[in-house]
Amino acid sequence: MMAAPLLEIRDLHVTYRGPRRQRKHVIQGVDLTVRESETVSLVGESGSGKSTIGRAVLGLAPVAAGGISFDGTDLAGLSRSSRRRATVGLQAIFQDPYSSLNPAMTVSDILSEPLVVRGVRGARERVKRLLDDVELPSDAGDRLASEFSGGQRQRIAIARALALEPRLIVCDEPTSALDVSTQARILTLLQELQGRTGVAYLFISHDLGVVQRISDRIAVLKAGEIVEDGDANRVITRPEHPYTKRLLLATPAVDPDEQARRRAERHRVKAEESGA
Repeated sequence: MMAAPLLEIRDLHVTYRGPRRQRKHVIQGVDLTVRESETVSLVGESGSGKSTIGRAVLGLAPVAAGGISFDGTDLAGLSRSSRRRATVGLQAIFQDPYSSLNPAMTVSDILSEPLVVRGVRGARERVKRLLDDVELPSDAGDRLASEFSGGQRQRIAIARALALEPRLIVCDEPTSALDVSTQARILTLLQELQGRTGVAYLFISHDLGVVQRISDRIAVLKAGEIVEDGDANRVITRPEHPYTKRLLLATPAVDPDEQARRRAERHRVKAEESGA
């Protein structure tokens, strides 16, 4: 019997007010679930609305209609304090490791801050374990975040997200600001952490090449609507929607001839998609 969803998004609509107070419909009727210890990737081009969904889950974007439940609690209409209590097991890793960490704080202060706010005892020992979990040296806690490379800063951001032992982490483009080799190491770390802790991920990315190695399921988002959703291997090897095919063809190839073939095929699929 399949376990109940840890995160359940039902018929989600998000709108923003644009110029002249016109409403812009960013998300239109999205349904999505994430279960315990599962990685569900939300993939789409820039402007498709994928990060808006992540922000809505985190309470950072206005929900016009629909519902979001976490661990059986409907988050709609909760006060800020009630939502904070209901979502203690929900954390986030953001895209830019340079802006998501306070460069004037030591790493130890960054990691201990959520523990202190929640009144968790033994913060110092917990910080040491977190640094070890993300494969940073123990003396890293005494240094400023600004002293580290992008990949190291993202490890610090991952450690901060793990501080309160979450059940679900929203990973909003966590590797897109990193070079290819660093991306691979961060993805491996996330997989290892999931294996040890059982944490679930809602992994947001524009790159199907990145998500195929980490995902259990993939949902493809286009213009605020999910056009394909299924088992990761099926979506990657047998995509059904032309938009998904185009995203796969946008994955870079090392061989220049293969890259040229993909480019030509991508243009053909885009024409097919436009005529559909």
